[in-house]
Formats: sequence, structure tokens, C-alpha cells
Amino acid sequence: MLILRHGEVAGLLAGREKEVIDLVAEAYQRHDEGRTVLPHSVFLRFPDRPRDRIIGLPGYLGASSDGGPGEVAGMKWISSFPGNVAAGHQRASAAVLLNSLENGHPEALIEGSLISAQRTAASAALGSRMLLAGRRPSGITLIGTGVINREVLRFLAVEHPELDSLAVYDTDPDRARRFTADNARLLPGARVRHCTSLDEALAAHDLVSFATTAATPYTGLDACPPGTVVLHVSLRDLTVPAILGSHNVVDDTDHVCREQTSPHLAEQHTGGRDFVDASIGALLRSTARLEPKDGRPLVFSPFGLGVLDLALAGFVRDEAGSGSIGTRVEGFLPAPTP
Repeated sequence: MLILRHGEVAGLLAGREKEVIDLVAEAYQRHDEGRTVLPHSVFLRFPDRPRDRIIGLPGYLGASSDGGPGEVAGMKWISSFPGNVAAGHQRASAAVLLNSLENGHPEALIEGSLISAQRTAASAALGSRMLLAGRRPSGITLIGTGVINREVLRFLAVEHPELDSLAVYDTDPDRARRFTADNARLLPGARVRHCTSLDEALAAHDLVSFATTAATPYTGLDACPPGTVVLHVSLRDLTVPAILGSHNVVDDTDHVCREQTSPHLAEQHTGGRDFVDASIGALLRSTARLEPKDGRPLVFSPFGLGVLDLALAGFVRDEAGSGSIGTRVEGFLPAPTP
């Protein structure tokens, strides 16, 4: 069994944002081609702590059809305890277990919080590429200033190196100021604006990323400039009218229309899923097209497919192996039967 700690994972991923975006794009395409097995995520909730949860994401990602990355199988186990933030800890913690496809044995246990954050951010950056369709954004607005939007900012800076303006909004203004002070290097020389209201933030730029801990929808998109691209990473921020008044792209309709996400609530309201225009995999493969009209917002709501974590975890495992990084634990499994 190979064990990779957080620091080792961070070292292996440092400065490799473009490769991670490519891995995520490849995984989306393989999913759209039917080369994945992706059971629904399992949500473990606690009766007396409604904000806390632990999610299990099992999956299988088949090999690329063009000689690219190979097949991988396993599971991500990730907790979200928002109260951790006030105690000085990260909200989420995670582990990824990879299994051998020869004999099913567990073969790698990888600290997964950075893998989860970076695959989420890479997905958002890829969504911005597809929905902007070559248009230069006026800047980026971040709603929520935690770990996820830090990584989103890092990946957007790579995907859109022309970005020179940043607006931030958080219900905790001090947290927002600490965020910009700590992460200004990600957009060197950018103009930074701390917004005092959500509407001010939404009006600031035509590229917006929501990464909050909201459990129920609380905002529309009326304040946004026409054609704003909204990276709806946290999935429960937008009201049903906001979803229905937008062009909607998802990673997987069956997965995102669950667990009281904004698209799930829109499905319950309308009785169908006609409000979904396309999946990101279909856009990447050109089997679907997005034709914006009427200045509507373009909303990307990625549920967060476990195969993205597996693709990135497999990459980290392989890179660790080639560099003799990590800890090998012998005797983890029972000895072979004579």
C-alpha cells in the first residue's frame, strides 16, 4: 500500500495547473463517451448537525481511446464540517483510495483535500473556457473566500492570463480582506475591489464564481451584466427563477439533480430537465452546442464527479511512483493463501 501525505501531494501538483485542467477535460470526455461507471454519491448526514456531512464518491474511469491516461477505480471519502473554519481548520478533509484493476486490492491511500479542491477549480476553469467561448472577461468576482475559491482563482489565472481585476464578497468582510492579502500573488497587479453587498459583487464583472457553504438558495442574477458566466461551484446559491432564466450547463444531469441543489429544485418546480442546455463533456466533444441569446447568464453547475478525483489521484500516484515519493506499507493485506 502506497500512502501519500498532504505535503507530498502538494509538491507533486505544484505549478501543474494546465496539466490538471487537461486531465479534467479528458475525464469529462471519457464520461460523455460512456467510458465510466459512476454510482450516485453517498451522503452521510447527522440528525443533530444538519450542516455537517461526509460524502462517498465511488467510480471507475475507463482508459482513454487515444492512448492517453489509463483506467483507474476507487473512491473519494470527503467530509464537510463548516464549523471547522472558526476553529482554524479547513472546512473539508478527504482521502482517496485507489484499487488495483488486476485483483481489486487497495493499492494507494492519498490525502485528498487538495485533489478535491484542484479538480473542482480545474472544472470551473474549463467551464469558463467553454461558456466564454473566446470572449475576454472583464474580471472575476468571487462569492465566498475559502479554500475552493482560492483554487478557482489560481486556475482561472492560468486559463485567463489576461485577468487584471478581482472583486470579492464574503459575509465575513475580515475574511475577505485576509483572502486578498494572502492570495494577491495569484493575480499580480490586479485591481482588487472589496464589495459590501452581494448585488455590488454580481454587477462588478461578467465572470463570477460561487463557492460558499449555503444550504439553500438565496440569490438571483438580476444584478449581473448581460451574458455573465456563472461558475456555480457550491450548487445551492441560485434561486429557481435564476436557474430557469439562464442557460445551464452541468457535468451530469442525473447527478446534479439531487440533494436539493438549485438544479434539483428547478427540476422539482418544472417537473422536467428541459432547462439544462448541455453537459460540459458534450460541449468538449462538440456533440452539443450552446447558443446564448437575450443576454441571459450562462451558468455552469458541476456536481463534482468522482471520476475527476480518480483521474487526478491516478496521476498523483503515477508521479509519486516515478519519483519514489510516499510511504510504502508492507503487510497491509493478508498474506497469499498457499
